[in-house]
Amino acid sequence: MSGPAAPPLRPPRHRVDPRARRWWTLQALLTLSGPLLLTALALAVLSALFFPGALPWLGPLLLVVLVLPAVGYLALMPRWRYAVHAWELGGAAVYAASGWFWQKRRIAPLSRVQTVDTVRGPLQRRYGLATVTVTTASTAGDIKITGLSDADAEELSRRIGEAAQDVPGDAA
Repeated sequence: MSGPAAPPLRPPRHRVDPRARRWWTLQALLTLSGPLLLTALALAVLSALFFPGALPWLGPLLLVVLVLPAVGYLALMPRWRYAVHAWELGGAAVYAASGWFWQKRRIAPLSRVQTVDTVRGPLQRRYGLATVTVTTASTAGDIKITGLSDADAEELSRRIGEAAQDVPGDAA
């Protein structure tokens, strides 16, 4: 027989900075949507110049295979990701939710925290954002909290560092 069911895990309380949506949109444009749209445009232009008879079937094919997925990804991914990404620092643990299609929730006891890093890539700096990475004594990997404002990232890093020092544990 099993014991009583555990209560469902509530989402973390703090949302990432709203500017993260623009950062994720720009990332999508540079990495996936932009190249797909450029490929569709290049194929359409080349077809119009050299194989105009192919446009009646190639146009709809490019639309379905390249253009619609690129535009859909560009429009949906940043909003969806913003709805999922959140974090919380409690008295005994740090909790982060991330992802968009594959969603992940991680809780790490502060007693297991080894390092706290703040990273600002070139695109993040453009939007005044940063990522806080919490490395723990765990094989599950780091906890990354992306899309924080610079000030929130610095404050969170400081608070996690102080809280981890105050909690006795085995990561030291």
